[in-house]
Amino acid sequence: MNVVFHNIPPVFDEKSRVLILGSFPSVKSREGMFFYHHPQNRFWRVIAAVCAEPVPATVEEKRALLLRNRIALWDVIASCEISGSSDASIRHAVPNDLSRILDTAPIEHIYTNGQTAHRLYAKHQGKSIPLPESALPSTSPANAAWNVARLVEAWRVLCEP
Repeated sequence: MNVVFHNIPPVFDEKSRVLILGSFPSVKSREGMFFYHHPQNRFWRVIAAVCAEPVPATVEEKRALLLRNRIALWDVIASCEISGSSDASIRHAVPNDLSRILDTAPIEHIYTNGQTAHRLYAKHQGKSIPLPESALPSTSPANAAWNVARLVEAWRVLCEP
């Protein structure tokens, strides 16, 4: 396996109050140069539902949805060895420098999208970042035990006061 580098900049601004971290972008996301680009991933449907907004179609609409709702988005890993899009195959992970976001935005809580992101965050960054962190169920289609309605219910914490 070759080392693959994260090529998508984070989405955030000085009003972002929550940070969602995935593990590492899928092949489709790296090709499309934006997060959760695979049409089968339920991330954008879930975020739109919990924020009571229409599902965004374009990268610009997705970015605007996040920023309007004070949500920052990035991934735990900056580079790693990975086979395709398989989180289970991640080896030799190098973490992203989250200070890029945390020094700018008043982040109150970090949420990880799935157990792999949670585990990687806990291993690489969690001990040095004094913010609460919660793992949310993965929006990946591989997480077939969770339908969209169940995911929306679990992810509602993002837009609670």
